Amino acid sequence: MAIIFFVLINTNYYWEVWLSYYSLLLFLLLGLVFLGLAIVTVQELYLLVKERFSDKKRLFQAGLLVFVLGTAAYQPFGLIDFDRFSGKKVLVAGREGGGDCTTMLKLFENHTFRERTACFGISVIKGSYELKGDSILFKDIEDRKKYYSYALIKPVDFPNKNIIAGLHLYQDKTDTTGQLLFITQNELSLLTGSSH
Repeated sequence: MAIIFFVLINTNYYWEVWLSYYSLLLFLLLGLVFLGLAIVTVQELYLLVKERFSDKKRLFQAGLLVFVLGTAAYQPFGLIDFDRFSGKKVLVAGREGGGDCTTMLKLFENHTFRERTACFGISVIKGSYELKGDSILFKDIEDRKKYYSYALIKPVDFPNKNIIAGLHLYQDKTDTTGQLLFITQNELSLLTGSSH
């Protein structure tokens, strides 16, 4: 069970999108499995100490359980950052909404982007972008999902020192309100040779 738990945690990047709304249920189930494994680990460690570390099979099992639980506690979404395979992140923006809903948008150096939204399920939108003047234009959206057509970076007055600016996403030229995400990393100037 510990190995299956470890594999599921470390491959969630791939399966969370397929499950969509059911991914929340699987995450809750994985939380219960984590608690069950923690109880078993305490029992194994107790017996291991009681037997003065003489049972090599129990020593291996306890070591495996400690490793699996430790890595899951340290990196609950897996040890590997699969976004690294998309290249260097040049812009990261996100926002937490009501009901613990979160949106995270990452733009990569190779002119692709990935937006992950977790809100009673997981959805991911991928595509490409290009920089045109002060605009970020989104295109080639995977699965032809409707997405914002462009974004603008604007100053934002926010008390959090990690917030660099605001990324305002717009459906089209008639969209006057847009969607605001908070930028925590901006290295777009590396692509354009100017400062954003």
